[in-house]
Amino acid sequence: MLSGMHEHDGPLTRLRRSHEQTVLELLRKHGPLSRAELGARSGLSRTTLHDIVAGLGSSGAVVASTPHVEVRKRGRPVEKLSLNPAAGEAVGIDFARRAVHVAAVNFAHEVIGSESEAHSADLSWPERVDIAQRLLATLATGASENPGDGGRRERPGTVHLDALSAIGVGVVGPITDPGSENAHAQGIDGLPDLLRKRFGVPVLLDNNTRLAALAEAVWGAAADSSDVLYLRLSHGVGGGLVVGGALHRGRYGLSGEFGHVTVDPAGRPCECGGNGCLETRASLDAVLFRYREAGGRADGFAGFLDAAAAGEPSALGVLERVGHDVGGVLAAVCHAVGPGVIVVGGELAETGPALLEPVERALRQQLMPLARHHVDVRRATLGEAGSALGAIALVLHESPLLSHYPQPVSEENA
Repeated sequence: MLSGMHEHDGPLTRLRRSHEQTVLELLRKHGPLSRAELGARSGLSRTTLHDIVAGLGSSGAVVASTPHVEVRKRGRPVEKLSLNPAAGEAVGIDFARRAVHVAAVNFAHEVIGSESEAHSADLSWPERVDIAQRLLATLATGASENPGDGGRRERPGTVHLDALSAIGVGVVGPITDPGSENAHAQGIDGLPDLLRKRFGVPVLLDNNTRLAALAEAVWGAAADSSDVLYLRLSHGVGGGLVVGGALHRGRYGLSGEFGHVTVDPAGRPCECGGNGCLETRASLDAVLFRYREAGGRADGFAGFLDAAAAGEPSALGVLERVGHDVGGVLAAVCHAVGPGVIVVGGELAETGPALLEPVERALRQQLMPLARHHVDVRRATLGEAGSALGAIALVLHESPLLSHYPQPVSEENA
């Protein structure tokens, strides 16, 4: 990080450096801010702040910009200050069950690009890291070739891999200690070290669904709420909680395991050891199983999405029943934590109102009357890049949502 240079190290110089670090940290955490916003957050006087910002601007650490003409309001445009985009970059990687997603932002909080590639569920960790490295290299070179079957991209800029300061990583399942039995069972106990050796920078590791919750609460559908329940309906079912304006991890990293709330004690066995968990009824495989039991003939999940969009009765009937199951679980969790916003994401959410309307009906029916009109159900907005963006948030610590969050796993204790 660039900073003003001083010839002496007296009390005034140390005080100035402290003020500089305060301003730099605020811009690192919150992205572009006006001078008024910086003053309110830092507590510095207008004169002191003007002097500090001028010095940081001269050194190249901070740059100023105004909104584009089309987004300006009436009156003089408000200048925003941000860290120099060239000061560094952060990368997030989401190792989902059957795909790798990567995203990158610079220190001005500008998204440089994102990439995704699908793979088989049994792919080894070194092979998954190879995919991540290749996707990041694609962002770095700005290559424009077809990403291939199962690949998606959004690339407004080019990543400079030699400017990385850290990598945030999301993985499936509870994250406690990389040396724990849980980590060994997941096969991730060597992952942070593998990534550190590949990229040569610190690695921060956490549950990918919880990181998606963080991203939606920072940049996405729930950015206006301090109490958020996020549910992802994908190959697995999980979620995350933002409680009182802070991301909640739980004592053993088990917060947000909504997929293992029991819906039917006599239901199908779940991989967790229980029976009738929500995951056995609302994961993608479970939905396809229920759809075929109902006589549906579409092949694969993409075919199911097409059938639902076309209004096929068997597909809509399954979504109605899945929505009822999901809404019941959400109601139970709402009674425990009282969120203001529920965000539903994952591939199943692509069915839109066909799923979300039954979810809302069941939720309203099962919530206490007093709570029914205080919970807003929304569809996730960040798509498959959400967990990778949440991993970047973990690196940047750009939000007060992480102010009381336990220190994530890093390569120092890997």
